[in-house]
Amino acid sequence: MPELLINARGLNTFYGASHILRGIDFSVARGETIGLMGRNGMGKSTLLKSLMGLVRPRTGTVQVMGRNMTGRSPYEIAQLGIAYVPEGRGIFANLSVAENLKMSARAGTDGRREWTYERVLETFPRLKERLGHGGQQLSGGEQQMLTIGRALMTNPDVLILDEATEGLAPIVAREIWRICGLIRESGISSVIVDKNWKHVTQITDRNLIVVKGEAVFEGSSAELCAQPHLLEQHLGV
Repeated sequence: MPELLINARGLNTFYGASHILRGIDFSVARGETIGLMGRNGMGKSTLLKSLMGLVRPRTGTVQVMGRNMTGRSPYEIAQLGIAYVPEGRGIFANLSVAENLKMSARAGTDGRREWTYERVLETFPRLKERLGHGGQQLSGGEQQMLTIGRALMTNPDVLILDEATEGLAPIVAREIWRICGLIRESGISSVIVDKNWKHVTQITDRNLIVVKGEAVFEGSSAELCAQPHLLEQHLGV
């Protein structure tokens, strides 16, 4: 059996009286790349926030690295090797590119430092050209690169990327997809949320489609692409 780095079962998450996640199960195995799909407002970001401790599920469990982390603080979950790139990016606007990267540098849970400052700059050459720029001076695409680079500096076991290419120019989006491929090749598990299912399925092992807080499909990229009616029904393509 593959080692499960994240294993969530029966998650029911509410915002006030609104029932968002409805008994959803979600897992991430070591070395696995997962696509999380669905239209806007279907519960994708809520699922990620429930995994990261940003929102507490009313019922259900979240295990991280075999430990019950349900309702624990986000920093405790991050310390177990989970890196989160949120929608909106969340960079430190008053810090330079170099400072944003260096402040997050640390060894992975097993002591490895494969993603160094130098490796991140080699991977993101555009950031190397803007080391002295403040976060607020970067374009949206550059901010996304910085946020991903900052997450990699923590040498995570799992990288969660919410809205990978939302609002980015096509040429920048292609660069982000290239980076996602490199992350997969490096052995880091990842969860990718993006509306472009064609790009997502090119690099994912498994995909989950969420509709109104429930999983309506779970399977390989080949299985999903072989069922165009599912894509049309749930993703509007």
